[in-house]
Amino acid sequence: MSLEKELQQRSDNKCELCGNEENLTVFEVPNSPTDVADTSILICTTCNDQIEDPEKVESNHWRCLNDSMWSTVPAVQVVAWRMLNRLKAEGWPQDLLDMMYLEDETKEWAKAGVEDARGEKLIHRDSNGVILEAGDSVVLIKDLKVKGSSMVAKQGTAVRRISLDHENEKYIEGKVDGQQIVLITDFVKKI
Repeated sequence: MSLEKELQQRSDNKCELCGNEENLTVFEVPNSPTDVADTSILICTTCNDQIEDPEKVESNHWRCLNDSMWSTVPAVQVVAWRMLNRLKAEGWPQDLLDMMYLEDETKEWAKAGVEDARGEKLIHRDSNGVILEAGDSVVLIKDLKVKGSSMVAKQGTAVRRISLDHENEKYIEGKVDGQQIVLITDFVKKI
């Protein structure tokens, strides 16, 4: 059976991202590890054009990822995760990313294809140079006054499940005393 026939059967002749039934094509997911069998997905030309050309991206089209991100096919999960990361500035994709679960190998595959707008990968590091990942826990290494409030985040405060700023490697976000705040990586240490 040909690859295209297998994908048509697996997807029920629908785009594996948006569900469209017309103008379907095989899409080879970039940066695929060599040990993964299914590295292609069946997508429509609308999804393909927007994946290939960031200038053509219509964020509302990608609300379909709310459903397709739960696919059991790793290649579909990877493309969904990458598109949600690309659209994060819209606001709503961050909520989906926070809910999305990927196996470690699949997440590494997904991250292999995500770069910032300058074409360089953003790497967030704590005060000791340790790489920070979304979901990590950190501790404050000094008292920090929170801009726009009278609150002071005390040294030694643990901040759990941080999220990373995808435009600046010096910024992370997390909750301190129930309030979501932005922290500078120079003042935190990974736990």
